[in-house]
Amino acid sequence: MTPIVSRRDFLHAAASAGAVASCVAGSGGVVAEDTTVAQGKLALPLPYSVAQREGYDPLHASVHEPGGAKLGFADVAVAGEFSNAKCDAWQIRAVPLKDAFGSGIDWTKLDAKLQDGNLSAVARIPAGGWYRLEVRGLSGEKPVVSAGVEPVGVGEVLVIAGQSYAAGANDELLNVEDAEGRVVAFDPAKNSWRVAHDPQPNVGDGGTTWPALGNLLLPIVQLPVGFVNVAVGGTASRQWLPGEALYENLSKVGSTVGQFRAVLWQQGESDVIEGVSTEKYVANITAIRTSIAGTWKFAPPWLLAKSTLHPTVYNKPADEARIRTAIDQLVKQPGFRPGPDTDILAGENRGGPKTRRHFSGIGQRRAALLWFAAVWEELQRTGE
Repeated sequence: MTPIVSRRDFLHAAASAGAVASCVAGSGGVVAEDTTVAQGKLALPLPYSVAQREGYDPLHASVHEPGGAKLGFADVAVAGEFSNAKCDAWQIRAVPLKDAFGSGIDWTKLDAKLQDGNLSAVARIPAGGWYRLEVRGLSGEKPVVSAGVEPVGVGEVLVIAGQSYAAGANDELLNVEDAEGRVVAFDPAKNSWRVAHDPQPNVGDGGTTWPALGNLLLPIVQLPVGFVNVAVGGTASRQWLPGEALYENLSKVGSTVGQFRAVLWQQGESDVIEGVSTEKYVANITAIRTSIAGTWKFAPPWLLAKSTLHPTVYNKPADEARIRTAIDQLVKQPGFRPGPDTDILAGENRGGPKTRRHFSGIGQRRAALLWFAAVWEELQRTGE
């Protein structure tokens, strides 16, 4: 198994050369840019990966072409093996693939370090994708070595945490509708990305809301969308506190993917069952976010769903109300935002005793629509 490489740590250390991880094969793969020159191998970025954009204007109604500088950029970690390369300079380009958002970039200078055949660099790539990313080394003006990887994108990345309604415990396996597969999911166990068809990596074998959310977001943002899901069914907020295994996993995975737009938090049913007070829930969630922001070295907003209803398991309106009140209090604090109120989805939106007893297929799609409204509000709020 390829070790997980923290994108954030890589970006911080990119000024000094070091060893790079072995290439991870995914649904895509490493591709040759030019067979007339020697071939290197890129280990980063990974196939199907999405880097979080920054520096965009969220209200770009006057921009009529998808992608491009007005929609932001990302500083993308680039690493590879070029063992016999003797080059005077390095270049990089981002070539738009079929139906890509954005126009990419032509060959431009890459400030790369090469030590013991291992290249490391950071490249500023405009929002868009899918792209084929190509690197080449020059001797004088002549290319002597090259490597490439596809597909890669710069768009929106969302981390998902919580319990079963956020994980794979719902009735229907949903698929990404985009023919080019520009809605993807990160698999932390394999350190790879893939198209985000259900079931999602490492969160159970059932359906989720996330392919449907990606299907809604993609044509609106006109950029690739990446999900990073660490939700675990049946977990209470206390199990996500600093020092607990779930916290450590969330911390590690967040550091691995680097920057992302927000944490989508959908959890509360277990705290209802345990009778957790409003004050305790507020304290728990605040402690989680405060501590983990110190580890990540940035403080993304947390979008908090009201997810307290589990009609086939219990009927505890007073306990549900305490958690809902806690979320109302939290979203008034800096760093927290309102997520969807998925408790409004009852009746046909929930599976019965002969199902997985969470969202039905129509409930998954309606929950995704509610999540879309919350995420879209955040995208309009946080442009830089």
